[in-house]
Amino acid sequence: MTELLFRDDAYLTTADCRIIGHTPEGGLIVDRSVFYATGGGQPGDSGELDWGGTRLPIATALKVEGGIALIPAEPTPMPPIGAPARQLIDWGRRLRHMRVHTALHLLSVVIPLPVTGGQIAADKGRLDFDMPEPPGEAAALEEALNRLIERNLAVSDQWISDAELLANPGLVKTMSVHPPMGQGRVRLVRISEADAQIDLQPCGGTHVRRTGEIGRVEIGKIEKKGRQNRRVSIILA
Repeated sequence: MTELLFRDDAYLTTADCRIIGHTPEGGLIVDRSVFYATGGGQPGDSGELDWGGTRLPIATALKVEGGIALIPAEPTPMPPIGAPARQLIDWGRRLRHMRVHTALHLLSVVIPLPVTGGQIAADKGRLDFDMPEPPGEAAALEEALNRLIERNLAVSDQWISDAELLANPGLVKTMSVHPPMGQGRVRLVRISEADAQIDLQPCGGTHVRRTGEIGRVEIGKIEKKGRQNRRVSIILA
């Protein structure tokens, strides 16, 4: 299986690796990955793979059987299995994903309702809530969200066992997507510490280290999606 370097350090932009497999679609399975693989509403990273002096543009990364596959941006001769290579992600794009993802965690604090879906892009994101009634004025939500960002709260993670998560179902905010279990442990992302903690939930994505790195955000559209669901969008200012 691929070693997930991005999980231990979301600020890592380059890493050496080895090609351990090919997918039928032309993907390159690597033994360790600085590329985040598409999942949890967050797009896979793009960037480059340098092997044998050749720079191979990478469009995205996907989870596949055997680990993570880097997907070339165009058909090209593939490095052979066993070949060493060096990965380089598009850091600007990754950082925007991190800012949006962390801002969505804060949005789930400002709107403390069950989450039914979500999506992250480079400049915006959205959460869908189980919300029969409108959430109030967008300006008030925006102000509350930016107040949390400006507090420059620490963002950290910890691991708990599958059994601990099952014993604390309130940690899971999402109704439609449940955290992956079966490997013995689950990663939690925490915002702030100890008695000042404002959020703790399972998440495998990448986040900034402090909320102040998000920068100011704007509340976009608030749309009714079905009888009980409403979609709230945010935009990086």
